[in-house]
Amino acid sequence: MSDIAHDEHLHESTGIETRKLAMWIFLSSEFMFFGALISNYLLFKGRVGYPEPYPSEMFDIPFTSVSSFVLLMSSLTMVLADHAIHRDDQRATRTWIVATALLGMVFLSGQAFEFTEFVLHDPPMKISTNPAASAFFTLTGFHGMHVLIGVIMLLTLAGTSFRKGRLSTATGLNLESVALYWHFVDIIWIVIFTVVYLIK
Repeated sequence: MSDIAHDEHLHESTGIETRKLAMWIFLSSEFMFFGALISNYLLFKGRVGYPEPYPSEMFDIPFTSVSSFVLLMSSLTMVLADHAIHRDDQRATRTWIVATALLGMVFLSGQAFEFTEFVLHDPPMKISTNPAASAFFTLTGFHGMHVLIGVIMLLTLAGTSFRKGRLSTATGLNLESVALYWHFVDIIWIVIFTVVYLIK
């Protein structure tokens, strides 16, 4: 697509591509949303006098560290996908998109395993066990939902690429916008992992 056609998608007052601007606005609201959830967890994590166990007693830091590393590596594969599409290397773009989605699914599998271990523990830690557990499951559960949405967007891009033979940067679901979303998900997890799992 020509530069003229591309310019039609720019926001008049900012000069920023419309889809990118919309994604930045959406992510700004998401930062505030997760900020509220993290603050909620910090508010309740130190409260005692409720049934045990508490989240801090249940964490398997080595396991969660590996899971976190997997998610961080998915940011690298996302960057490689973005670089590949700017080189118009469609095959490499598909490869890195699929790799990113697979790493995201590995992270989600780890989170599902962790939640299962908490629920099956004796005594179990469920969302209703105490306020700290409720805040923990709400925070990490919503993050997991965001990762799942990202995986679905990535698989949609991959499917479009396989069906049409190439991805267009000009129309439809845009790889750059999905990359912004995916990096946001990774950054939020770094904050969650540090504040929730590492800081006592």
